[in-house]
Amino acid sequence: MPKVLPSDDVIPSQSQPQASRISSDIEKQPPIRDDVDIVDASKSSVFKSLGWLDQFLALWIFLAMAIGIILGNFVPNTGPALQKGQFVGVSVPIGVLFLSFFYFDAGFVQVLTFGLAVGLLIMMYPILCKVKFETLHRVFQKKEIWVQIGFSIVVNWIIAPLVMLGLAWAFLPDKGGLREGLILVGLARCIAMVLIWTGLAGGDNEYCAILVAINSLLQIVLYAPLALLFIKVISGEEGTLDIQYDTVAKSVAVFLGIPLAAAIVTRFSLRKLTSARWYDEVFLKFAAPWSLIGLLFTILVLFASQGKHVVHQIVSVVRVAAPLVVYFAIIFFLTLLVTYKMGFGYKLAATQSFTAASNNFELAIAVAVATYGPNSDQALAATVGPLIEVPVLLGLVYVVKEIGKRRGWKD
Repeated sequence: MPKVLPSDDVIPSQSQPQASRISSDIEKQPPIRDDVDIVDASKSSVFKSLGWLDQFLALWIFLAMAIGIILGNFVPNTGPALQKGQFVGVSVPIGVLFLSFFYFDAGFVQVLTFGLAVGLLIMMYPILCKVKFETLHRVFQKKEIWVQIGFSIVVNWIIAPLVMLGLAWAFLPDKGGLREGLILVGLARCIAMVLIWTGLAGGDNEYCAILVAINSLLQIVLYAPLALLFIKVISGEEGTLDIQYDTVAKSVAVFLGIPLAAAIVTRFSLRKLTSARWYDEVFLKFAAPWSLIGLLFTILVLFASQGKHVVHQIVSVVRVAAPLVVYFAIIFFLTLLVTYKMGFGYKLAATQSFTAASNNFELAIAVAVATYGPNSDQALAATVGPLIEVPVLLGLVYVVKEIGKRRGWKD
């Protein structure tokens, strides 16, 4: 695979002599310790140094899912309480909370709450803080990166939505509402959790940040017209479909813009006030666990707010889950195979595959609720999306790492 970055300024390598640093590319990241073999480290989670938190992550995720479902079904008003606060069409605890109003059932007292960043903000912020923004512009000076970006755009905006459209019709020919919800999910490209899956699989965070930024911009422009094309024109669904551009833009601005801006400000200010070494060895080490904590919190709140739907509408949930599982498998392994054949290194291939298979459930839920209502089949299908995506993509993290090790897939 042709080299992407000409300089070690973006991603240094401690295990190579100075002369070879000039040829380092976007796939090469520093090992966690000097004595770690670079090939083995490339297939290791970026959270490996967290020990038990990363080692038993699958257990923690399933516990968060189980606790969420239990809370949603057995603790009165858990779901409604979590849905009271809405920000950009999505429940506040699932999204980002800086300043919001919560309404309590006891007298509907309005309380002004200043809170710490939660959910997706906590999850994305530490990962984005690792991105070397100061030299990232050099990536775009190489022709090879544009080829890879073009490949990502084709997979994300043509192949993946068409596959979801076909699966929605194949599995749900008699359920128009659920089918429309699935189509909305398929069109929403991921800008959040893909950073977690890429990091866990030992992918390339800088490259992932580039793809996320590009998908975010394309999402603002393409989501509404593609939804109209897929639902009204191709599927011939009846009824009004009015997707507002501002809903999409606000979702992108909040769920990517806030953590991205916070990470950029943090990186440049702390490196200037302290030192690059302190930032890399102290601050990033301190911030790293919060990504997984944010992931677990988001999962718990998501399952708690929708726990009753999972239990009381189990037939619909299963019917929506089936095409979703097939979709994730097809898109992930197809992308992985094509990138392998094209000569992509492990990190680039893993990043491309998770970017293609992941979806922006925050946007899909916001659009479904705003367009069809919170109790619609479309909203249910959009909500089921992340409930299935989380365990499936977590499993794919372990699968792709095993494939990389067995095949000796180098960068």
